[in-house]
Amino acid sequence: MGCGVLGCPALYAQPAAPLPPEVEAALARAKLPRDALSAVVVEVQGGSKAVPRLAHRAQVPMNPASVMKLVTTYAALEQLGPAYVWSTPVYLQGTVQEGSLRGTVYLQGLGDPKLVMERLWLLMRRLQGQGIQVIVGDIVLDRTAFDVPDQDPARFDGEPLRPYNAAPDALLLNFKSSVMTFVPDAPTGLARIQYDPPLAGVQRQATVALAAPGTDCGDWRAALRAELADPAKVSFQGVYPAACGERTWPVAAADPRGFAARAVEGMWRELGGKLTGSVREGKVPAGLKPAFTAVSPPLAEVVRDVNKYSNNVMAQQLFLTLALQKNGVGTFDGAREALRQWWTARVGDADPPQADNGAGLSREARLTAQGLARMLQVAWASPVMPELVASLPISGVDGTLRRSQSRAGIAHLKTGSLRDVMAVAGYVHAPSGRRYVLVALVNHPNAGAARPVLDALTDWAARDP
Repeated sequence: MGCGVLGCPALYAQPAAPLPPEVEAALARAKLPRDALSAVVVEVQGGSKAVPRLAHRAQVPMNPASVMKLVTTYAALEQLGPAYVWSTPVYLQGTVQEGSLRGTVYLQGLGDPKLVMERLWLLMRRLQGQGIQVIVGDIVLDRTAFDVPDQDPARFDGEPLRPYNAAPDALLLNFKSSVMTFVPDAPTGLARIQYDPPLAGVQRQATVALAAPGTDCGDWRAALRAELADPAKVSFQGVYPAACGERTWPVAAADPRGFAARAVEGMWRELGGKLTGSVREGKVPAGLKPAFTAVSPPLAEVVRDVNKYSNNVMAQQLFLTLALQKNGVGTFDGAREALRQWWTARVGDADPPQADNGAGLSREARLTAQGLARMLQVAWASPVMPELVASLPISGVDGTLRRSQSRAGIAHLKTGSLRDVMAVAGYVHAPSGRRYVLVALVNHPNAGAARPVLDALTDWAARDP
């Protein structure tokens, strides 16, 4: 068995050293046993010669939660390149005359993870730029680039309307989610509601009554008593506290499969376009050439969104794109195999991750602290290191680490949390100029109390021995 570019795993297989006293104390306060934690702290450089400052249960496979996104995003940066972009071709079949297309418009999804409302608006404007105001026919959505099974959005945690549970899609529009914006208008006693994106065939309540004067903001979402389960209707039986000011509420589609059709038709009609047929699913005919192509932001920008804000569905889009580029179709099995081959070539054949869906929103995903630490050392020496590091939240500054109690700015770390899981992994910067890889994974029913443990370990790692 090979040992990869950083040497054999025996490097980490040393007798467990005592944990730093401040970490031991934080574990005790959190009522967490020592064996709930797996951790490695090692210099970024030195490879097989770098002796870890800390290696605690480093070879134990653990659930990493969203820390798994580090593996997916680094693999994508290396295999696709930071400048990689996703295309969404638009095809016209038929003739355009006097502002009308007599025929069919095809939108072909190829996995763009950031085809958000603003870019859908631009796409529809470009379609009108072809001289089309009326489509005498259908709009067909081709989503065949990904072959993934339908997912029950409630399966993971019983929260089907949370955007983090959205499933991947070759034609992923606005993360399969709507955003409701509430704007209080005290003189009228109402809050106005704006919905984005526009959705065809959905009745949406335009206003909601304000709560009694003096009501604090509190749990304003519960106070609205929203009824969101009907894909064709949104209504509120409660009130909105004026003390909240303007607030936004992102909500996943009640009908995820039908969301794209509603959004495409809704945006087309919002721009004044007319459609005599319907928006339906289908496949682009062979030999048809695109009229134009919408292009995504570059991968480096997408990776930043994935890691800074831990976007699950964007991570799955990246993961499936690895298989799409390799095999011509995006499947989870193909993505896992592409990742395995890349890991073996770049990191070694020991401690390969069990990536599952590539996003960490999983009870089956596993990796070891030593395996991830080796990968992060490899990444530090990679040409794409600047893009990867810049994508990570900065302790006490931004992203998912903006509320970290570690000293501000001392670390670039990806975070992860699920029920029974809390984790961080990335790079810590010492005042001496040394850089350290830090991986810390907590698996325990009381993992939700582990944030001070991870903060203490981060602060300790930033102090040179």
